[in-house]
Amino acid sequence: MDELLRQYDPFDIFDAEAARLEAFFSSLDEEGWNRPSRCAGWSVRDVLGHLAGEELYNHACLDGDVQDVMERVARDEGITGFNDFNEWTVRQRRDVPVPEVFEEWRAKNAETRARMRELGRDGTLDTMVGPYPVGLQTFHYDSEYATHADDVGAPVSDGEADARTAWRVALGRFALMESDSKAQVEDLADSLWVDADGVEAELSYPEFVAATVGRPRPGLDPRIASALRCLA
Repeated sequence: MDELLRQYDPFDIFDAEAARLEAFFSSLDEEGWNRPSRCAGWSVRDVLGHLAGEELYNHACLDGDVQDVMERVARDEGITGFNDFNEWTVRQRRDVPVPEVFEEWRAKNAETRARMRELGRDGTLDTMVGPYPVGLQTFHYDSEYATHADDVGAPVSDGEADARTAWRVALGRFALMESDSKAQVEDLADSLWVDADGVEAELSYPEFVAATVGRPRPGLDPRIASALRCLA
């Protein structure tokens, strides 16, 4: 399955998406921070808080104690699942000055990226689903960062848009196979044909990417939207 991704360097992509977010966040004033994001109920500031907070999980994976960390959070904070965890990390930082949250995220994420690159694509690390290849986990982080960059409106230049969409399409197709999704996907050269339990649709590459991260185009059949959601 990972032949779909072999041509892409997940560590370089992670660096690029982190740099995009850092540049965008650095440009914001108070109005920009308080603007609603594409994540329901979250402002742009909340997305930053989420990114900073999820480094607790990322570092636990690298440290090999993710089960202990998540069990402690569940016990001490009443967290029961990733949605609860995400909301908790945002709540924790809503009263913290933005510059402090920004610096927390920059420092912790820089450590995450450096440590994962050092482990290498074929290394393994601890995750909630057990040992998992570092390269593939990095691709999942790549998708997370690209998705949230889109959620907050971080700009993507015309020169990088096609290549960025290409790796996200490849990752989406990989994740669908990895999760044994009911969705069958056929490449039509400039779009994708999707079949989910006999329901069919043609999607542009950006529409396919959006569906895989839980942001389907308006009007997409909910059965296809559900079958394609694999990275959110």
